[in-house]
Amino acid sequence: MTELSRRTFLYGTGAAVGASALGAGTAVASPETSGHQGHSTVHRDVVRDARMEWKQLPKNWGDSPFLANGFLGVQVYAGRTPNELKLMLSHSEVQDQREHWEAAIGLSRLPIGHLTLQFAGAITAVDWTLDLWNAELTGSVTTTQGSATFTMLVHNARSTFLASVKGEVTWGFQPLQSSTTRQIRRPADYTANPDPTLGTANGVSYAAQPLHAGGGYTTAWQTRNGRFAAHVAYTHPANTHTSDAIHEVRQALAIPFEVLTLQHRRWWNAYFAKSLVSVPDKLVQRFYWAQLYKMAAATRADAPVITEWGPWFPEQGNSWTAVWWNLNVQISYPLINGSNHHELDAVTTTLKRFEHHLELNVNPAYRDGNSYAICHPGDRTLRSGPRYCGVPGVAPNDHTGNLLWACHNVWLGYRHTMDERILKDVLFPILTKAVNYYVRFLVEGADGKLHLPETRSPEYANSVDATYDLSLIRWGVKTLLSIEENPRWRDVHNRLTPYSQDASGVRIGRDKALEDSHRHFSHLLWFYPLRELTWDMPEHRDLITKTVDLWTSRREAWAGYSYGAASAMYSAMGRPEDALSFLRYFLDRKQVGSNAVLTENTFYREGGNLAIESPLMSGQAVLEMMVQSHNNVVRVFPSVSSTWADASISSLRTQGAFLVDASRSGGRTDWVQVHSEAGAPLVLDHGITGEIDVRDRRGRRLDYKTRGSAIEIPLRRGQTAVIARRGTRPDVSPRDVTPNGSSSRWGLP
Repeated sequence: MTELSRRTFLYGTGAAVGASALGAGTAVASPETSGHQGHSTVHRDVVRDARMEWKQLPKNWGDSPFLANGFLGVQVYAGRTPNELKLMLSHSEVQDQREHWEAAIGLSRLPIGHLTLQFAGAITAVDWTLDLWNAELTGSVTTTQGSATFTMLVHNARSTFLASVKGEVTWGFQPLQSSTTRQIRRPADYTANPDPTLGTANGVSYAAQPLHAGGGYTTAWQTRNGRFAAHVAYTHPANTHTSDAIHEVRQALAIPFEVLTLQHRRWWNAYFAKSLVSVPDKLVQRFYWAQLYKMAAATRADAPVITEWGPWFPEQGNSWTAVWWNLNVQISYPLINGSNHHELDAVTTTLKRFEHHLELNVNPAYRDGNSYAICHPGDRTLRSGPRYCGVPGVAPNDHTGNLLWACHNVWLGYRHTMDERILKDVLFPILTKAVNYYVRFLVEGADGKLHLPETRSPEYANSVDATYDLSLIRWGVKTLLSIEENPRWRDVHNRLTPYSQDASGVRIGRDKALEDSHRHFSHLLWFYPLRELTWDMPEHRDLITKTVDLWTSRREAWAGYSYGAASAMYSAMGRPEDALSFLRYFLDRKQVGSNAVLTENTFYREGGNLAIESPLMSGQAVLEMMVQSHNNVVRVFPSVSSTWADASISSLRTQGAFLVDASRSGGRTDWVQVHSEAGAPLVLDHGITGEIDVRDRRGRRLDYKTRGSAIEIPLRRGQTAVIARRGTRPDVSPRDVTPNGSSSRWGLP
């Protein structure tokens, strides 16, 4: 395997891979290339209000400011001595390449090291701001011997850490041992990679770290006239990483800092201007924007798919050293759809780019060229080492459904963009082989139905006819049939056994009920996020209510993402107060389960480990309150608490490739604006009480039909409709709504 640098991927052969799957410019598009509204001062002010502040010196990854661009990650906190700051460096591409061990060991992400920033005296005070709008950390450090001010950033396009410091400081670097930090199932014969080589070339210092498997990574750094640059380069199997890192540092310091800053800010400002959410609960609002910042810092369509740590390296609690596909990736990415950020969709590009590895996840006995799967843990190229996905009825594990659930992420990306190339070039070929692997194990029972032998419902129990697996199979064949008719899929769709039920709702499987707390919502996928049975199907409401309420009544073993999922489910049930209650429980940093909590910087600690998906899932829960679009109906403000009298949204993306703006005041919806990118049929549940007018942007009346509480508007591609109370001509500009109380900022204010 030959590793490609980011620049090669964007402008060389990698770009062709992404472009062929998603269309030129789609896979690697910058934020400026899409969206129907430009940057406004409202966007800037709302995002800047979400800034994080530090009046106390952070101690670790859970309370520190963080910077990244999908590749290079930096966290800043207290160093080993009173006069030192530690800047932990990490990189989402840096991993081992010994695939004879399982991925979490042999393909593990590897520690790099930390920069040190030393002052003449001991640190006595800090005053820092993480400005999300510009993705920059600025501030001052006061010491017993004076003070210093700084600006720090990870340059968006160059993947280089840059700093401008005014004051007497000394920079250094401390490499960490190049070894997996995971101890679970660590082989007795495991050895760390060789020690790094330290050196200097053309005034640039470096630490070159070779790998036993060939190639390696180098950290290079240099100080010049108050400016500092550091770059991490990784190559495998080539050995150009040292020269690459040195070159990037020299290039960065040859360009004026102001020019680099302007380039960097341009991308981030355009990113945040693509959509807007404003609610009166400013704790929720600031948290939401922190998740959008975190998402763009953690992933891009041309970057590796999110691991448990994103691009960062937690110095303490770091046993999740790879990519987990049994829930973690799948619940991290939906946030990009509604927030109008398809440029972050690394799931689709990863599946396409590394499709050739999917068959290697299948047990060799079933590799017939027509079966795909994904195991966990795996690496960013979809390799799992010698581990295979489970064989239903023979050697079940909870890997079997991973790929189908990941395909649902791809399907959501397609539905929100209506880009047929995603459907044809990525979803259809991969979903076909993922379904094929599953259905080969279905057996006909005496009832004439197709049944699934024993599998594992993730993180709970084994069962025959496990609801988790059946819901994914049912979604998979239904989706394939929506693309192309096939008699085999039609037969599975018609004869697949229903979910086992009892008086409490849907069971884990035929021979297993939900008997105690279950942090995963594996037995509820048919409701959320697959939305096979939904609240707008009255005949299923009782079943939905019983199943969800039972799950949420037993929270002893829950994780942080359980609260985000519960909030989203209650929004899907039209229970906004319950939805907000579960969301606020998590955001109020109350204890989750036995040893988990949302941290001061909106990261999440579970058993001492960093797990990125829980706060991202809660960001998605906020969007579920604002807009929903399942079953071909766009619903505006479907689950807004009565305590949120006002709300404003702009350019939230829905299925059908619609961009939705809306305003709520005094507890009711004032107006809704919908822009159609694809000309798909629009059925809109607008929520406006009383008589309405439907006009285009120029004020001309548009035809529409009433369908119950919704209306059907035949919008053409590129056309916009404004729906408002009859006789009003609203100002459809976005706004930051008035707070309904006070709340502190994230960080250590």
